[in-house]
Amino acid sequence: MAQASSKYFVPESTSWPLITSIGLFIMMGGLSILLNGGEIGQYAAYVGVAIVIWMVFVWFGEVIGESENGIYNDRVDMSFRMGMFWFIFSEVMFFACFFGALWYTRNLSLPWLGGEGNNFFTNQLLWEGFERTWPSNGPGNNGGAFEPMAAMGIPAINTAILLTSGVTLTVAHHALKAGKRGVLNTFLALTFILGFIFIGLQAEEYIVAYKDLNLTLETGVYGATFFMLTGFHGLHVTIGATMLLVIWLRCLKGHFTPKKHFAFEGVAWYWHFVDVVWLGLFIFVYWL
Repeated sequence: MAQASSKYFVPESTSWPLITSIGLFIMMGGLSILLNGGEIGQYAAYVGVAIVIWMVFVWFGEVIGESENGIYNDRVDMSFRMGMFWFIFSEVMFFACFFGALWYTRNLSLPWLGGEGNNFFTNQLLWEGFERTWPSNGPGNNGGAFEPMAAMGIPAINTAILLTSGVTLTVAHHALKAGKRGVLNTFLALTFILGFIFIGLQAEEYIVAYKDLNLTLETGVYGATFFMLTGFHGLHVTIGATMLLVIWLRCLKGHFTPKKHFAFEGVAWYWHFVDVVWLGLFIFVYWL
């Protein structure tokens, strides 16, 4: 392990980036083969996932060890914060693309195909008789008749759950800065438990969508945007809840101090980002 420096910490050479790249390559290659009908693809994907999980436990463990040994100074801490800021910014742009696609579909594509304004001939030449309505599965009634997912019910419950988790996480953060470890551990546990409850309810929501509403990935543009936005958000909630669980285990071991706890703060930023994205989803996907 490299030694601390008064200027900046420079880690020793490591093979972990190469191992991670190999694992991701095998995983994505296996998934590609599987999607094209090759049975061997699932086994390759399993191997790739196993490599990535192994990397996470061992490599991240080394980083945690370096942090707990006091190797990282204030400059390293600042670089971590900048890195997390830009990572979350990239995630904002990621979701902005999908929200942009939703806006484009509802406010541009449907009016054009419906013949509104100066697009009468577009409607007559391409899809005569098509009317602008939302939610829509597009011209041709792709996937058949369906019902949209109502805002009330599971989506509203999940909104309350995520908002509550933001409050419990904030309480845990203030407890950490005040040195109240008992309150910290309790409210941090409540936060990731709420996150996993959210995922469970979203799985139930998908079952209802497929079985009762005929709302599937094949249900035209509405089905595609619905599952794309909610699915990727669900993936982010899963990742965030898992990170909160790891941070909670570290708190139980006595990691972090009131003044030095970037890992906690980084995960907290990510979780609040997930909360904000969900509010946008609830309004623009479920409500409007």
